[in-house]
Amino acid sequence: MESLRVALGERSYPIHIGTGILDATALYAPHLPAGSAAVVTNELVAPLYLARVKQALEAAGARVAQIVLDDGEQAKRWTSLERVFDALLAARCGRDALIVALGGGVIGDLAGFAAAIYQRGVAWLPVPTTLLAQVDSSVGGKTAINHVHAKNMLGAFHQPRAVISDVATLDTLPERELRAGLAEVIKHALALDLRFVEWLEKSIEALLARERSALVYAVRRCCELKAGVVAADERESGARSLLNFGHTFGHAIEALTGYGAWLHGEAIAAGMVMATELSARAGLIAAADVDRVRSLIGRAGLPITGPALSPERLLELMALDKKVARGRMRFVLLNSIGAASLREGVDERLVREAIVAAAQ
Repeated sequence: MESLRVALGERSYPIHIGTGILDATALYAPHLPAGSAAVVTNELVAPLYLARVKQALEAAGARVAQIVLDDGEQAKRWTSLERVFDALLAARCGRDALIVALGGGVIGDLAGFAAAIYQRGVAWLPVPTTLLAQVDSSVGGKTAINHVHAKNMLGAFHQPRAVISDVATLDTLPERELRAGLAEVIKHALALDLRFVEWLEKSIEALLARERSALVYAVRRCCELKAGVVAADERESGARSLLNFGHTFGHAIEALTGYGAWLHGEAIAAGMVMATELSARAGLIAAADVDRVRSLIGRAGLPITGPALSPERLLELMALDKKVARGRMRFVLLNSIGAASLREGVDERLVREAIVAAAQ
């Protein structure tokens, strides 16, 4: 097992990364002062890992409630939150309870948001079981549910007590989900770390083959990058927004195609191509850089063309993006491979051109 730390003063917490650590009682025990826990998971993950996590919590002396939700992005809504709250109240979970989020990004975002607002805030601990959640959504305390018109529009910043990432859980991850997670790995590299891009270009096949050493390195490097950004900009007022590379376009794709039709990572992959095309049209990078990004995303088995959607409709939804400031859209663009920046006042004509180019 390897551990690193998100440095946030008294709210700092560890990220544990390894193989076979899902049911390590010692990792849960420090976060159970009252001996009460609730595991929130979904119908696909529960048969695989719920018993092991519950046993680890019980071995630490906890009384454990279990809450099993529907699978998929469609579950990330108010009705699912109400199910969580009903179960927490039925189990008499108080303000000293620990909510454990066992699953992928949807479960982590939803359970974390439930923890943020249940009785004005209780502790939570993500145990991510997808690559996307291990490298991105489990770290940083961003929790949310979707609104019908915008992804992650309703949420809160609520840092966890710890993160437990067992890469062995990726053995049961469907191939499509693994590739979707690679989109977030690629995002971290393109936005923040040229050397990581170069490593990915050499190692993408090893990741697709689920080689443990490659997976551990990718998870650790993404967590290192994100931990550094979160420590410097917890509430996304500056540098943390760079980790949204491709997301302004990608979230609009998800909303327009219906949440779940395109997996989050698939939409982000197409969104990164659009953002890269826009970066070139804005004069920031060369055409060869666009080809390089397209090649890496394509080798990961991810879409390099967006769906056949109206640029005008995409622009309408992108105007609802959380990065909009003073009524103006802002985009995370590439200054070079491995170095992104947040740009305001981008010519809308160039945005339309980028959308069209990425659909070809």
